Amino acid sequence: MSFTTVARRAVAVTAGALALTLGLALPALAHVTIQPGSVEKGSFSKVAFRVPNERDDASTTKLEIEFPTDHPLPFVSVRPVPGWKADVTQSKLPKPVPSKYGDITEAVTKITWTGGKIEPGQFQEFEVSLGGLPTDTDQLLFPTAQTYSSGEVVKWADEPKADGSEAEHPVPTLKLVDPAPGATDEHGGMAAPGASAAASASSSADPAVTMQAHAASGTEDAASDGTARLLAGIGIVVGVVGAAIGVAGFRRGRSTSQG
Repeated sequence: MSFTTVARRAVAVTAGALALTLGLALPALAHVTIQPGSVEKGSFSKVAFRVPNERDDASTTKLEIEFPTDHPLPFVSVRPVPGWKADVTQSKLPKPVPSKYGDITEAVTKITWTGGKIEPGQFQEFEVSLGGLPTDTDQLLFPTAQTYSSGEVVKWADEPKADGSEAEHPVPTLKLVDPAPGATDEHGGMAAPGASAAASASSSADPAVTMQAHAASGTEDAASDGTARLLAGIGIVVGVVGAAIGVAGFRRGRSTSQG
């Protein structure tokens, strides 16, 4: 088998594997998701609803996101998105829901964005500030309807499957995790211990100690940089040696075939 034939087969196999990988990855990337996917329970957090356009012949022109009523959020605000108008729907709940801020009788139940466009091959993020996140559940679901300029409406409302596999149109889900020990939300009057310690150290540390710390940091950075350069040099040498071996083998093979 000639070197050219082997090279062509290798290229074909690589291209096929790449196409298969992209084919499996693209559907997952096309879902409407929440970024980040998890926040701390009881916190005040900013999240973004990431909306990709899945169609090649139509633009996304409307987005409707429903908010949970079983775990209503007492504080919700919207960050303006250029070209889009946000309509926030506040509704009276079927029954009051207790929280550390008192009984919640009304809450945001839907936000609708209109007026803008998400063109094919593009995505848009819609940011929302959520306050007073619940502490008695591990997740919040936000059923979403995505409307296209063609009139098509895609509903992202399928709940997670029991077997862990992904639904066809998964509902945007925000995971709620337990806060770090000793940490509270930004309205609790206490920061995380690490942050407090760092702030205290930077404000009250002796100047000489601070200078020593910076010097040590600089030394560590220099050492890391030197190590990175050494590894890069080794990689180049290995690459050159490998290429030389390949060329020698190729020449040897041609000599043998010609003989």
